[in-house]
Amino acid sequence: MSERRVDVVVVNWNSGDCLRACIDSLAGPTGRGQVGDVVVVDNASTDGSAEGLPNWVKLVANPGNIGFAAACNQGADHCASDYLLFLNPDTVVSDDTIQRAVAFLDSRENLVYGICGALAVNRDGSPGLCASRFPTLTNVMAGVLRLDRVVRRWARHLPPEALRRGGPVDQVIGAFFVIRRALFGRLGGFDERYFLYYEEVDLSKRAKLLGFGSYLIADATFEHIGNVSAKRSGDLALYHSLRSRSLYAFQHWPAWQAYLLIFFTLAVDLPARLLRAVVAKELGDLPRLVRASNSYLRFVLGLDRSAGTS
Repeated sequence: MSERRVDVVVVNWNSGDCLRACIDSLAGPTGRGQVGDVVVVDNASTDGSAEGLPNWVKLVANPGNIGFAAACNQGADHCASDYLLFLNPDTVVSDDTIQRAVAFLDSRENLVYGICGALAVNRDGSPGLCASRFPTLTNVMAGVLRLDRVVRRWARHLPPEALRRGGPVDQVIGAFFVIRRALFGRLGGFDERYFLYYEEVDLSKRAKLLGFGSYLIADATFEHIGNVSAKRSGDLALYHSLRSRSLYAFQHWPAWQAYLLIFFTLAVDLPARLLRAVVAKELGDLPRLVRASNSYLRFVLGLDRSAGTS
């Protein structure tokens, strides 16, 4: 069996000390025994987080921020192992997690699965978000209206109690995302129209349409801080989340549902966010929300050109 089992791609943008902790977690004897190349693609960070990495890490330094999906594809071009692990820089991988993921995908009985993930654990030890249902108009609207707290089947993200035994899921989160390299190539990699968010959702959906499901491995874990880079991007994070959600809708939903989602976002979602900020007296968030709303409106007005919906 080849020693080069899985190559790791980490996309970095101003992740601070988190990137070094992530890389260090790959350096242990168990991790390095399964890992081939580790590629860090830096999207023009300004905090020095990509400086001074170990010499066994390949650094690809972009002069500008080309987006998460494009940077993942760029990193994958430097890889040649059987499997690809896309890993967020704000994660710390447990000793045997990568080994368990490789063993799962290597098993003949698991050939129907093209993607696998692991259980996420927050810094305080509590279970974290690690798997979700595919977005639908129902679960997106229920999430915005917070009806998913009342009707659990309307919730998009799977609760921790549903994940303790692992099993097949619609999608695992992109923070720890292992995919067969051959399948990744067959799918053409991540869709680079997704600058940030939903790129792994779309890839998982397209893999499922080809007959390759996703699986959550319950006895493999990783620590996930979450939103480290997003917190530094201000209103851009919300804008890209809404934009990518709309792109996904036009790609995978009936057109009428996608247009209804846009109406719902403009008429309900964004006003509700503004109202909550006022009620909670978080007035400092109002400029960010207004800028994100304006950016999303400009995206909607140019949708036919930018989303490729025609």
